[in-house]
Amino acid sequence: MDKYVRQAAVGHDRAGLLEKLIDIGAALSSERNRDRLFERILLEAMHFCGADGGTLYLRTEDDKLDFAIVRTNSLGTAVGGSTGVKAGFAAIPLRDHDGNENHATVVSHVALSGRTMNIPDIARATTFDFSGTRAFDAENGYRSVSFLTLPLKDSRAEVIGVLQLINAQDLQGNVVAFPSDIEPLAEALASQAAVALENRLLLEAQRRLLDSFIRLIAAAIDEKSPFTGEHCQRVPAIMELFADAACDQTDGPFEDFDLTQEERYELHIASWLHDCGKVTVPEYVVDKATKLHTLYDRIETVRMRFEVIKRDVEIEFLRRACAEGIDPQTYQQDLNAELAAIEDDFRIVMQSNLGVEDMPDEDIARIHDIAKERTWTDGSGVQRPVLSEDEVRNLTIRRGNLLPEEREMINNHIVVTIDMLDNLPFPAELARVPEYAGGHHEKMDGTGYPRGLKRDEMSVPARMMAIADIFEALTSPDRPYKQAKKLSETMAIMADMVRNQHIDPDLFRLFIDSSVHLRFAEKFLEPWQVDLDAVDAVLMPFRRG
Repeated sequence: MDKYVRQAAVGHDRAGLLEKLIDIGAALSSERNRDRLFERILLEAMHFCGADGGTLYLRTEDDKLDFAIVRTNSLGTAVGGSTGVKAGFAAIPLRDHDGNENHATVVSHVALSGRTMNIPDIARATTFDFSGTRAFDAENGYRSVSFLTLPLKDSRAEVIGVLQLINAQDLQGNVVAFPSDIEPLAEALASQAAVALENRLLLEAQRRLLDSFIRLIAAAIDEKSPFTGEHCQRVPAIMELFADAACDQTDGPFEDFDLTQEERYELHIASWLHDCGKVTVPEYVVDKATKLHTLYDRIETVRMRFEVIKRDVEIEFLRRACAEGIDPQTYQQDLNAELAAIEDDFRIVMQSNLGVEDMPDEDIARIHDIAKERTWTDGSGVQRPVLSEDEVRNLTIRRGNLLPEEREMINNHIVVTIDMLDNLPFPAELARVPEYAGGHHEKMDGTGYPRGLKRDEMSVPARMMAIADIFEALTSPDRPYKQAKKLSETMAIMADMVRNQHIDPDLFRLFIDSSVHLRFAEKFLEPWQVDLDAVDAVLMPFRRG
C-alpha cells in the first residue's frame, strides 16, 4: 500500500494521511460559506489523492447533476465555487423523459448506484460515454486518463452529490491510475465532505424556510390591510442601504461600526418582522381613512339622514302651502334658506370627518350643536338625532382619525411584536431580532413606547430602524388617511424630530450624508415627490463639513 499511497497522495507520508484526513474533516465542518465549501471539498480531495483535476457535482431537486466547481491544475483553469465564474456546462440528467435511469456516464451511474468507480484509463473503458470528456480534451489540449468517482451520501444514505477526480499523478508528475488502496481513504474523505455539504444545505434550507415564513407574515399583513403591506417590504430596503452606509464609515461616530454576514441577516430578519404584531390589529382600525370609518365610511349613512331631513322639510313647506291655499313659490325663499342651512351643517360634518388637520374648538362645538338640534324621522316614524353619540365622539376627535382606544390598539402592535418575537426560539446568531424589531417607536429622549427607552439604552440598529420606519411612513403613497409627502416635507419633519430628540442626530446625519434617502427615493418614490432643491435647503444645517 505504501508505494501507491505515496504516489496518489503527493506530499503525504503514511503516518500523516489519517492525521490529514482528520484535519480536512475539521476544516470542512468549520467552513460557513457555501461556495468556499465547494471549493475546499474539491481542492482537499485533489491534493489528498494527488489528482490534477476534478469536478464537484450537486444533485438538484429535478434529479440532475449540476456542475458546482471544475478545476484542472495543469491547465490553470477553475470555474464555479468562489471563482465568480459560472460553470457553463449543462447539467447531467439522472433519468430520461420516461423515468428510466441514465447510466450512460460514470457520474450519473455513481449517483444512481451509490458506488465508487475507479477507471484506470478511459481509453480502454467501453461501459460509459466519455464523449463530453473527449470534447473537453480536444478543446483544451488535455488528455484525461484516470478517473476516481465517488458518491457523496447524506445521513440517510441518499446521494446528494458526486466527487470526480481526474488524472492521478506520481511524485514525478506522471499520470497514473488511482490505486485501489486509496479508495477507502478517499471514500472517508468523501463521507466527511458529504456531512459538511449536508449541514450547509440544511442550514440554507432552514434559512429559506425562515425567509419564506417572514414573507408569509408580511403577505398576511398585506392581505389584512393593503395600506401597510408595502411598508413591510420597503423598511428592509431602507435598512439595507442604511446598514451599508454605516459599515462604510472610516471616521466619525460610526467608524467602528461593522456587521458580519450573520449580523446582517439578523438585521434583515428584524426589518421584515418589525411590524408583525399588526396582524392582531382590527382591519377597521388599520384602514381607518376617516373618523367615521369602520367596516365602511359611515358618512354615507349620515348623508342619507340629512337627505331625509331635506325631503321632510320640502314636504312640510308644500303641506303648509296647500293647507293655507298659498302659491308654493311664496315660500321658496324660506325653503331655500332652510335647505342651505341643512347643507351647511352637513358640510361641517363632512369636513370634520376627514380629520386631516387639528380640529378648531368652534367646529367641535358646531358638531355638538348639530347633534342636539337636528333630528330625522326613521322608517318607523321615530325621531332621532341626526348624529349618534358614537358618531359625535368620532367626529370631534381633535387630531387625526383615531379614538384613544383605537390609537392604543395601533400602539399595542409593537408590544405584540415584541411578545411574538420573544417567544420564538431564535438561535444565538439571531438573538437580537426582538430588540432590533421592537425599538422602532422609541424616542431618544425616552418619551417613546412601549418601553420608554433613551438613546443610550438602544443599539445602533434599533435606532436605525426608528428612522427607516418614520421615513417610509411619511413618504408612503398608500396610506388611506393622508397623502404621500414630498421628500422635502418628509426631511423637514424628520429634522424637527431630531431637534426634539425623537430620532438619533448622528444617524440622521449619516442617513442624509450617505444619500440613503435619495437612493431609496430613486427606486420607490413618485417623481413628483422628489424635489431635490427644496430637500437641499431643508438639510443644509445637518450636512457635515
